[in-house]
Amino acid sequence: MAVRSVPADSLPLRHIPAGQRTLPALLKLRAGRKGDQPLFSDRRSHYTGRQALHAASTRAGALAAAGVKKGDRVALLCANRIEFLDIMLGCGWLGAVAVPINTASRGAQLQHILANCGARLLVVESDLTELLAEVDIGATALETAWLVPGSEPARPLALDTVPLPPPGESCEAAAVGPGDTLAILYTSGTSGPSKGVICPHAQFYWWGIHTASKLGIGPSDVLYTCLPMFHTNALNTFLQALVSDACMVADTRFSASRFFQSLVDTRATVTYLLGAMVPMLLSRSATPAEKQHETRIALAPGVPEQYHGAFLERCGIRLLDGFGSTETNHVLGRGIEEQRNGCMGRLAEGFQARVVDGDDETLPDGEVGELLLRADEPYAFAQGYFGMPEKTVEAWRNLWFHTGDRVVRDADGYYRFVDRLKDMIRRRGENISSYEVEEALSAHAAVETVAVYAVKSELAEDEVMATIVLRAGATVGFEELIGHCERRLPYFAVPRYLQFAERLPTTENGKIRKYELREQGVGPETWDREKAGYRLERR
Repeated sequence: MAVRSVPADSLPLRHIPAGQRTLPALLKLRAGRKGDQPLFSDRRSHYTGRQALHAASTRAGALAAAGVKKGDRVALLCANRIEFLDIMLGCGWLGAVAVPINTASRGAQLQHILANCGARLLVVESDLTELLAEVDIGATALETAWLVPGSEPARPLALDTVPLPPPGESCEAAAVGPGDTLAILYTSGTSGPSKGVICPHAQFYWWGIHTASKLGIGPSDVLYTCLPMFHTNALNTFLQALVSDACMVADTRFSASRFFQSLVDTRATVTYLLGAMVPMLLSRSATPAEKQHETRIALAPGVPEQYHGAFLERCGIRLLDGFGSTETNHVLGRGIEEQRNGCMGRLAEGFQARVVDGDDETLPDGEVGELLLRADEPYAFAQGYFGMPEKTVEAWRNLWFHTGDRVVRDADGYYRFVDRLKDMIRRRGENISSYEVEEALSAHAAVETVAVYAVKSELAEDEVMATIVLRAGATVGFEELIGHCERRLPYFAVPRYLQFAERLPTTENGKIRKYELREQGVGPETWDREKAGYRLERR
């Protein structure tokens, strides 16, 4: 299927005054333009543009009747369903701040998020109330919980609990500006407590504009996502639909066995994947649905280069790479016609980027450094971390956002990801990219996926360890894998420790939880190259 390009300037809501780059204004514009066309579906219920506008104003009325005011935070613990969007739209209309929480949050992490955001109201899916069992409600500001219908709560909650109220009286939209906060999105907290990213209305607007343009989205498109709406990827999918007169369909979760049939059933033309999902889909036996869908393109950041061609040949879907983070926007990557497999892409219009050393000095092309970013448009980036001013200053020092990603900028302007700063391994005086070691191991025919990370050495630095998931039915020895690495890596980067696993620990968004693997470290099932007497050939 041909992949079209839609210039950003041609999007219906691309050229609007800055004051209209807010959720209430965008809902009004969409209702006035395409009020009777579908805007959102969770495959059980749906909104047209006009119904979404009504839902926003009446849900805002219910929130206001419960005492929620402009600037108040409303915590939201809910899977992908229309009630989730109800609360998001109601908060945006009222000028309140939605705080969507990862449904995988537990224990201390969930306690920290609920305490840090200061929400007095929690909207929680009844199926998820058991997550609150280890939370000290008294150490938070929570007063009331609204239960989204589902199964009966597993246990009583230690706060006033009522069923999700019906929509209230329709109310006028609050006077919100593009810089007012629409949502606080919490990071995964892999290197410390989760940080609440303060996301203004205009940041979501620009997410929608930039991403819809790069994907070539138009009014006839159906955008299918099974990524969770408590993360920015799926949330900005809704904004893509809103600004391009398209329709978004959200499923509750990713299923490799049902993914292509879901594309067929929803008549999706655009979809959204993460790097780990593509190898999973390719590892399964082919099904007729892989050729029966109407999907032409997927936004798929972080997919290794070798899978792009195989995915296109097998199912006819082009994979568009790119870079964006919760704090930033769709900063790297352009349309599919400029795609270079294995690269994040070139800098998008409206943004600035630098690759720097440890002192924030700009490095020449071809050298590895940290990626720093800035936006030209006001409020296109997040405004900092909620309740963590020192972390805000650290991340935005010298007036550039520090991504924590190590990248290389090629001479022709394409950016290539190397690894995270915290994933860099220091061994015997050499810096090792965990990403490059993963690429080497992934090139072996028996390997489905792999995570490479540092573990403590008997010396002062690190040792390289890899946890490997094999393809179904595949077998391979540790020494064969080491020999495979020797042909592809400098000797100092060849892993010392290898172990097999049935699966890797991942977040709800499909990212590997390397900190869990680092904490587990070397175990009784781990193979040690040095103890096995395997001698590397120094090259």
